[in-house]
Amino acid sequence: MALLRASLVVFALLFSIFSASLVVGSSTSAPPSSDGTSIDQGIAYFLMLVALILTYLIHPLDASPFLF
Repeated sequence: MALLRASLVVFALLFSIFSASLVVGSSTSAPPSSDGTSIDQGIAYFLMLVALILTYLIHPLDASPFLF
């Protein structure tokens, strides 16, 4: 019975320590990870990359000596 009581006390002590540290850690709110401007900038970079690829794909057809 003494062993059960001692293990219960140790468990309660560990639980109170860890639950207190979780409460302290979660009290501060994290800053937003992303906003609308960074998403818009990512979309703009992607579209510029697509335009660059299309330009390099179409340009050899435009510069060819053969007339279609």
